[in-house]
Amino acid sequence: MSATQTASGPDIKVVERLERLPITAWQVKARVIVGVATFFDAFDALTIAYVLPVLVPLFKMSPQDVGFLISSSYVGQIIGALFFGWVAERYGRMPAMIGSIALFAIMSIACALAWDYNSFFIFRFIQGIGLGGEVPVAATFIIEMTGAKNRGRFLLLYELIFPVGLVAAALAGRLMVPTWGWQSMFYVGAIPAIIALVLRFVLPESPRWLASRGRMEEAEKALQTIERGVEKAYGQPLPPLAAAPAAVVQPPTWRDLFAGVYLRRTLMVWALWFCAYFIGYGLSTWLPTMYMSQMKTPLTTALNYALIAQCVSFFGSLTCALVIDKVGRRNWVMMAFTGGVIGFTLMWATGTPTAEHVLVMGAATALFVSTNSLALYVYTPELYPTRVRALAVSIATAWLRLASAIAPICVGFILGNGYGLPRVWLMFAIVAAIGVAVVALFAIETKNRVLEEISK
Repeated sequence: MSATQTASGPDIKVVERLERLPITAWQVKARVIVGVATFFDAFDALTIAYVLPVLVPLFKMSPQDVGFLISSSYVGQIIGALFFGWVAERYGRMPAMIGSIALFAIMSIACALAWDYNSFFIFRFIQGIGLGGEVPVAATFIIEMTGAKNRGRFLLLYELIFPVGLVAAALAGRLMVPTWGWQSMFYVGAIPAIIALVLRFVLPESPRWLASRGRMEEAEKALQTIERGVEKAYGQPLPPLAAAPAAVVQPPTWRDLFAGVYLRRTLMVWALWFCAYFIGYGLSTWLPTMYMSQMKTPLTTALNYALIAQCVSFFGSLTCALVIDKVGRRNWVMMAFTGGVIGFTLMWATGTPTAEHVLVMGAATALFVSTNSLALYVYTPELYPTRVRALAVSIATAWLRLASAIAPICVGFILGNGYGLPRVWLMFAIVAAIGVAVVALFAIETKNRVLEEISK
């Protein structure tokens, strides 16, 4: 088969066969299996926020030290997103997921054994390489298994496991850190090592990816595995083939991300990822420490307030997952950034004088801005063809890692130099406003459209 020949012949019709499949327990099983790893990815990513109130005096850290320590993981995540994105395009979605999961799980144990600031810094950096690789590749795998109808809802119900992991990290931090010490959080974060061992034997490789690489015999076997599982769960013969654009077999190239319409899309999603996570992780990773260092609350109060904020964020994420297929990706992201502009501007204007004020206003603002981390995970893969989808998503999420690395340093600089919390809120409001402008000028709508139609 030539490099440009379509995979729509009589032996295999990858797109048509995947598009006709109803959502059944088989897809839900795949979503759950992959989602467990994503749960612990989120858990490990936010663990740092709930151990910092203990580590700051233990390791004698300044606000600037805290900022750099938080950022160390996200610098690693930039490398992980790029490296495992390349692995996913070159060797497949499954090897990339398994490798990234195993790495961040093993390094979670290493973090628990850290003996000082420098060792902890290095271990978190290496752990970040695994953390950065798992989520974008997993999202790509799930979206390639799903048809156009209700794709956004199905993927976001999978991605909802990420904010569940964040809430679990907050709850575990509240219960475990005061009782069993900060190391216990990292021991729990090592559980995904088991998942990495069994994942490859439970789920097939993505047929869309196999077809995009010209590996038609393997794609056929993967499709047959999926169809048997879906038909068994469906309880009746599968629907007839639906008309869908044919999959095209072309070698992936970095130039695809900047050719034709993809240049505009690529720059747009990079900006949106950066803005969303500059706010999200700049706030969530610092919040417990802010309560203790800036508002002088006890450790248990700081952890309780951070837990409340994560629970509110989860409610916003659940709402996003349930309605985004009706509202649309573009409209939702616009609304979320707008809510952030309004909320942070009010917090800046009122000065946020007490911990309770920060709790109420911050949680209300998080209800909006936290949902963009989900919406962008469904929106970004829809914008690219299969041959570069995992690479495009991984590079886009590298920008979120960059933002997540820069934001804690910026917060540490503002607080460490005595500028106060209002300046932090103003900074977040400006970033949210940039997000609004990018969506208004460049975003397109993708809901209810077949992947191959969007990227043809």
